[in-house]
Amino acid sequence: MSQSAYLYFVEGSAVPSLTLDELEAELRHYQEQTAKTGEQLGWDYAGAAFPYTIEKKPEGEGVWFYLKGDGDRYKYIVMGVGKKQTERGELHYVQVVLPDGSTYGDKSKGNEFCKYLARRLKAELHLFNGRVMYFNPRK
Repeated sequence: MSQSAYLYFVEGSAVPSLTLDELEAELRHYQEQTAKTGEQLGWDYAGAAFPYTIEKKPEGEGVWFYLKGDGDRYKYIVMGVGKKQTERGELHYVQVVLPDGSTYGDKSKGNEFCKYLARRLKAELHLFNGRVMYFNPRK
């Protein structure tokens, strides 16, 4: 059974919404940062921190893409953007899905990517296990 985590852009978030291209750019930024860390440490940290390639399919154009793992430890993570109607108005979100057949490595990396994105975008994060982490400023 697939599992999902959500990053909600609530009041106090750095951005009100995110497009798929902006989400991909955030992941590319993560790759660049880990590559720089690897250069400082003198080993291929970028390959260990982001063991995926970003793949797109025509049916997911503008809505989702997936990260394809390299090897047995990492398989797939699907990432998409959307919005839903709430009593306070439209709520934009990023959904991270672990499809059937994903591994524990995928779940760990999914949590890592979600926390990175939520911290960077000051979003409200609903993890795969149902727990909620607040990175947005609250009173």
